[in-house]
Amino acid sequence: MSAPLELPVLVLNRFWQPVHTCSARRAVHLLCLGHAHVVQVEGEEKFTTHDLGSWIGYSKGILNEEMIHSVKLALRIPKIIVLAVYDRLPRLEVKFTRRNVFMRDKFTCQYCLKILPETKLNLDHVIPRDKGGKTTWENIVTSCVRCNSHKSNKLPAEANMFPDTKPYAPRWRPLYGIRERGQGDESWEHFLHASCKTAKKSA
Repeated sequence: MSAPLELPVLVLNRFWQPVHTCSARRAVHLLCLGHAHVVQVEGEEKFTTHDLGSWIGYSKGILNEEMIHSVKLALRIPKIIVLAVYDRLPRLEVKFTRRNVFMRDKFTCQYCLKILPETKLNLDHVIPRDKGGKTTWENIVTSCVRCNSHKSNKLPAEANMFPDTKPYAPRWRPLYGIRERGQGDESWEHFLHASCKTAKKSA
């Protein structure tokens, strides 16, 4: 189980659109600076926002919840925060990074289909760079070290090695940076479903 301060928190821009997630530590820091408010996720006043003072008050008497404890107070871990001034729209594309390729391919070598830890994975150019292949979503797959070495700079037909799934650019979603299922909170669903609908309309 994650330490309370490392739990993920959904971040909304000031238009209440999900833009990314952050750690509870970062969320509390933004709350303390006055750069964000906490969104209440239950009760008759659901979706009410709290500044630091009101969140401290709301946290009093809360039982069976993840809490941050200090000498003078106990503060409930936020589940959703809304930024006070950030009004940029969510990105509708996934940034091309090594880790995001691994996540797209579910940390699975696309040649031998072994699921491996990140430290034992590489990126493979399906069409090698010295044969005109580009470093793009559509030409990069996850490969284990062994398969990557075996394929070397050969074309798929030359090595008789073909990716299990044709590489593609994944569709954007607010939680792309979260690997394991179950890390997100059910209170996020209201905002994530609305965001997916918006993304489909603009696609």
